[in-house]
Amino acid sequence: MTAAEVTDSTGVPAVDTLVVWSLAAVAIAGAAATAWRIGRWLRRIAVRVDEFVDDWQGVPGRPGVPERPGVMTRLDRIEGRIGRVEHELQPNSGHSLRDAVNRIDHRTQTLAPDSDT
Repeated sequence: MTAAEVTDSTGVPAVDTLVVWSLAAVAIAGAAATAWRIGRWLRRIAVRVDEFVDDWQGVPGRPGVPERPGVMTRLDRIEGRIGRVEHELQPNSGHSLRDAVNRIDHRTQTLAPDSDT
């Protein structure tokens, strides 16, 4: 069988038409399946992006579901807490934890001085 015989028609017009329409149907079905898979992949990406945006911006509370603050709100809270901790670790107003430790150390030194000094 030569290459010309393979590409030639079968000689029966109804069979030739059926072959052409079958090939077209397979091509369309393949394109539809590929488009469906790409669409499914894009939908998964879109859902993940939507979840990320909700996590970043936060979600307001609604009946039965508590509010979830966004990243910037949470960072602001963390910075506030760190600021309060830093305030307690520096000698400043006389009421910080550092000032209390210094007072206790001074009292202890007056009651029982180090033996090596």
